[in-house]
Amino acid sequence: MRLVQRAEELGYDSVWTAEAYGSDAVTPLAYLAALTKRIKLGTGIMQLAARTPANAAMSMATIDAMAGGGRAIAGIGVSGPQIVEGWYGQPWGRPYYRMKDYVAIMRKIFARQEPVTHEGKEISLPYKGEGSSGLAKPLKSILHMNQIPIYLATGSETTVKLTAEIADGWLPMGFVPGAMQEYRPWLEEGFRRAGNGKSFHNFTIQASVHVEVESDVKAALQRLKPEVALYVGGMGHKTKNFHNDIMVRRGFGDAAKRIQELYLAKRKDEAIAAVPDEWVDLKSLVGPPARIKERYRAWEDSGADSLSVRSRQPEAIEVMAQAARLN
Repeated sequence: MRLVQRAEELGYDSVWTAEAYGSDAVTPLAYLAALTKRIKLGTGIMQLAARTPANAAMSMATIDAMAGGGRAIAGIGVSGPQIVEGWYGQPWGRPYYRMKDYVAIMRKIFARQEPVTHEGKEISLPYKGEGSSGLAKPLKSILHMNQIPIYLATGSETTVKLTAEIADGWLPMGFVPGAMQEYRPWLEEGFRRAGNGKSFHNFTIQASVHVEVESDVKAALQRLKPEVALYVGGMGHKTKNFHNDIMVRRGFGDAAKRIQELYLAKRKDEAIAAVPDEWVDLKSLVGPPARIKERYRAWEDSGADSLSVRSRQPEAIEVMAQAARLN
């Protein structure tokens, strides 16, 4: 909590919470809302399968109301089949259409223009499917709500285009300096589909970066490798692992394959050792303060509008605030 309060004092724009299959992303924001005054409160991310779109809208609107209004950001992602079906007991289905329906329903709930109805390809309201009583009634929220910004966490060509089309912002997977060369045409196509003058000027790219302040660069990189091995090697099925796919797309295909083979064979220490220093360094800011500040310039010029600092170090929060002011 002290880190978040210090970040607010330093002028940080937002704080983000996450969920996997343990603690949820929404509850901590209520606590943070009570102990902060200005900083925006985002979920990075709420897993789509964990909640109906109505529940996600209600949760974020409640957080926003308790925080004084204008502070909540609803960050949403689909997660992967193992968690969607194995943890939440929901069908994987067609994630593209599920995201599209989910966002459309949330927008209607926030707008409060009329009782909510939606005929979607994956989600519909009222529910009329198997097991329905046939007594469903379209409803309108009894809580007056702001149009809370919705950001989507996506990484493939089709879903990035969808994000630019229907969302207010993007939580990009695998974003590193230089990645906009790949992503820009996808985003521009999404803006074209949206119409109404939508473009980069009214859309937020919220990238994130691990930060480790440490005189020994090698040691700092080593501390970040277990998480890389977990996500690239074990966070998903062998045939569907988005984190592994991103590493392949960034030119580390052989390493990604080897990490996954070792991790799935329960040789986790070897999987960690197989993570290249170059990959960790590309997507992180590590080392002495001077090195971090120098390498921050590439992130500033990366095309991202905002950068989330992923660190538990108080000094990292300070160094990154200094870096932002210097550049």
